[in-house]
Amino acid sequence: MNATGTIDRPATHDPMKQVPMTPSVSDTSARNTSGATESRQNRTREMQLIPEALARAHMRERLHEAESQRRALRLAAARRMQRRAERASLRARRALAVAVMQ
Repeated sequence: MNATGTIDRPATHDPMKQVPMTPSVSDTSARNTSGATESRQNRTREMQLIPEALARAHMRERLHEAESQRRALRLAAARRMQRRAERASLRARRALAVAVMQ
């Protein structure tokens, strides 16, 4: 059976046996409705997976953004804690100085 596969029913699920992608015809006068039908039927698995690849890229970008925001929040919290610790240290020094002076 040499029937050309479609997007919904590919001729084969093995990527090695699928027809490789070919460049589209740039001459619009050479195209007709049968050519359009043929080009739709000759889409490969790679073309079908383009939206998934885009979604993966967007998710990766969002994950990087979220991670950088988490890092920024952790840094801000660490700086707040450092300032708080420095103030506590100063209070302790003052208290010690007052205790020694009396």
